[in-house]
Amino acid sequence: MTSLPSSQLVQWRRELHQYPELSNQEFATTERITAWLKQGNIRLLPYDLKTGVVAEIGQGEPLIALRADIDALPIDEAVNHPWTSTHAGVMHACGHDIHTSVMLGVAHQLKQQEAELTGRVRILFQPAEETFNGAQQLIDAGVLDGVQAIFGMHNAPDLPLNSFKTRAGPFYANVDRFVIRLEGKGAHAARPHEGIDSIVIASQIVTALQTLPSRTFSSLESVVVSVTRFTAGNTWNVLPQSVELEGTVRTHNAAIRTAIPEKITALIKGIAGGFGAKAELEWIEGPPALVNTPEWAEFALDLASEAGFKAEAAATPQMGGEDFAFYLHHVPGVFVSIGSASEFGLHHPGFDPDEAIIDSSVRYFTQLVPRALARVAAK
Repeated sequence: MTSLPSSQLVQWRRELHQYPELSNQEFATTERITAWLKQGNIRLLPYDLKTGVVAEIGQGEPLIALRADIDALPIDEAVNHPWTSTHAGVMHACGHDIHTSVMLGVAHQLKQQEAELTGRVRILFQPAEETFNGAQQLIDAGVLDGVQAIFGMHNAPDLPLNSFKTRAGPFYANVDRFVIRLEGKGAHAARPHEGIDSIVIASQIVTALQTLPSRTFSSLESVVVSVTRFTAGNTWNVLPQSVELEGTVRTHNAAIRTAIPEKITALIKGIAGGFGAKAELEWIEGPPALVNTPEWAEFALDLASEAGFKAEAAATPQMGGEDFAFYLHHVPGVFVSIGSASEFGLHHPGFDPDEAIIDSSVRYFTQLVPRALARVAAK
């Protein structure tokens, strides 16, 4: 059991859920987390952060870290609960309120065991995961200084309660964004021969982009190319001069990630040029692939089985992104998925995780900390 009643953690989760805040705007969320940590007389570290909180428990060395993310998404909630979001157009549709409540529970539990800890645990309540810049903000502030291993979690709505999965090596994908700007020649819709039809050209580009995963790279590699926005025109009887496409590319292989912008550029320029149009690519690099340290992945799985979870040792790599990856480029560690049994998935307006995940996850990470400290100390 946690040092706080499970009902208290659920109440905190529901309060966070009612008052969600977008990335880098988590001011009230930060105040709430700070107040709840102070209730347990938990030490707060004075890092220079706009939003987010860093707490620490224990004394001396070694030092490990846990991480929760605290931001919400620009989504209108479609779940009818007494704790449904009160902020129109903003929702905790990814379960960061769950993650925050879990780490609050862990912090309070470990505070009760502080005298028995053989080292320190630093708990990061990180902003701006959804915009993939929160982890880097904390790294730049120095929160990883001295940290020898780091651990994090994400709820998995597609898994039943008490399910647990992770894997050694690549787990989440490289996440990159692209914008394609296409310039044709506008014309009356009744006289398309007088123009260069940017919509027809853009449509061919959308289709051709799907040959990248299917014909340009090995079918054994994981590559996803998705066009998610097609913006063109403003009336029904005019062929627009320009079209803008936006989307994302997901990969696990670093060499493929490096090669894709050049491949897309050649493809779009070739198609556009064949019609007398022009095309340009803007490439926005996101977080790298999340690569778990094999030693810590094995450790996490062993502990999960002992803690009563149904653990999956060779989880399928995920094509989603996670800025926890930035931490793992600096220190070893592991990121895990724990079942939250929601009918609807992450980033869906109907996302509704089972709150029982909070108590079992608190127990897991509370057991993890002393054992991880002992493992680091033994090296």
